[in-house]
Amino acid sequence: MKRFILLLIIVPLFSSSTNKELTWVAIGDSITYLNDHPDETGNRVTKGYLSRVCEKLSDIHYVNQGHNGWTSGQIARSIDQLGIQRADIYTILLGTNDWWVGRPAGNLTDYKNNTGDSTVSGSFRIIINKIRSLNKEAGIILMTPLQRGDFVYIADMKNNAHGSYREKNGQTLEQVATVIKNIARYESLDLIDLYHSGKLTIPHLVKYKKLKDPQTGVYKNFTYPEYVNIPFDPQKDDYPYPSDAIDKTYDGLHPSDAGNEIIAGMLVKKMKKL
Repeated sequence: MKRFILLLIIVPLFSSSTNKELTWVAIGDSITYLNDHPDETGNRVTKGYLSRVCEKLSDIHYVNQGHNGWTSGQIARSIDQLGIQRADIYTILLGTNDWWVGRPAGNLTDYKNNTGDSTVSGSFRIIINKIRSLNKEAGIILMTPLQRGDFVYIADMKNNAHGSYREKNGQTLEQVATVIKNIARYESLDLIDLYHSGKLTIPHLVKYKKLKDPQTGVYKNFTYPEYVNIPFDPQKDDYPYPSDAIDKTYDGLHPSDAGNEIIAGMLVKKMKKL
């Protein structure tokens, strides 16, 4: 009887556990950077995907290595100067700026042969090599860029870009996404394929684009794909995405609260397994 009582006292002591706090370094471009700079979204975003993940997984804290406007090549070339720290989990969300400025996606051979930062594939090799030099046991999650509608920067309408429904310099954004997917498969890394997420396709990025009807000169709300061939003049026209046009992005490119929530949800599922 005494033994039985003793066991009842001891078992709870050993069954209790303390969760280890994990460090997550998020490497990316403006989509990551804006998590900590909501004022640069015109305060249209209240919370980015990093903060949303950490709310759901309280044992994880993030380090934001998002760099506004940067390509994977810029990250790769600066990798030793960025102060990237040792962490338990790393995510990489890059590629959309590479596509827009016309950097070639490359192929898996560029990655395998470590051919340098002239392609997206070669740049990812440099970045992943750096991560493994910091912690070879770290979990690495690659993320493909999400599709793009027509981007118009809320603070400067002259900064605008057509969506991924059209090639840029003879290359599709999907080609960039495919290279990233191939790297993840080759390295057996976790992958989040934002590009092919049904909730983040172009028709869901904005509800409409407010433009002048070419026939009447009167503003009209055009949906995708109708807005693709309607001209926009950043010097004369109103901002084309009023607040009620916001859907999964607030400006045709950068995730809104709803978009960030989708990305966070996908990340949480992956991180729970690490």
